[in-house]
Amino acid sequence: MENETQNHWEKIYSTKQPNEVSWTQEVPATSLDFIHAAHLDKQAHIIDIGGGDSKLVDYLLEEGYENISVLDISEEALRRAKKRLGDKAEKVNWIVSEITAFEPSGNYDFWHDRAAFHFLTSEPQIEKYLSIARKSIKENGTITIGTFSENGPKKCSGLDIKQYTEDTLSRELKNGFEKIKCITEDHITPFDTTQNFLFCSFKRHLN
Repeated sequence: MENETQNHWEKIYSTKQPNEVSWTQEVPATSLDFIHAAHLDKQAHIIDIGGGDSKLVDYLLEEGYENISVLDISEEALRRAKKRLGDKAEKVNWIVSEITAFEPSGNYDFWHDRAAFHFLTSEPQIEKYLSIARKSIKENGTITIGTFSENGPKKCSGLDIKQYTEDTLSRELKNGFEKIKCITEDHITPFDTTQNFLFCSFKRHLN
């Protein structure tokens, strides 16, 4: 299944430009708002799960963050991001992995995931993801997850996704995390359609 999923995303990133996929954002404003709200120092360890060729890493580098990791299942997606960043790409830890196979080598102050979690549609996948997150995020660290809301699409890039409400997402993270805040927002795609997202942040606690 992992190879099949990886092949799907390699094909997407090999054949489509940013203006041809729905998730593209010129400015990842909501993600940056959640990161700023965590009041991280510039040495904080930040990971972007399913970051692909998102421009979030560009903005974090511009703001002076020094310990950024970007994880994606698609090597081609990360290659495109590296090419765009040029020499700055050397400042980033690039990780090619399916998230449920990820074996972190360190711990993170901030775990960011916009639109990767909702592709996990079975309970074993979801629990594996959350188990990795619990091991990876420092005590009092933050996880922010953006998913399609109950008013959002039911598929993305031809794949089924799992929609969430504030309550259902909070229930998934009740083991080991305490909700900080949730918002919904409309994402306007490059083809001028609207997708409703739910973003929630949680604090990691160990008791």
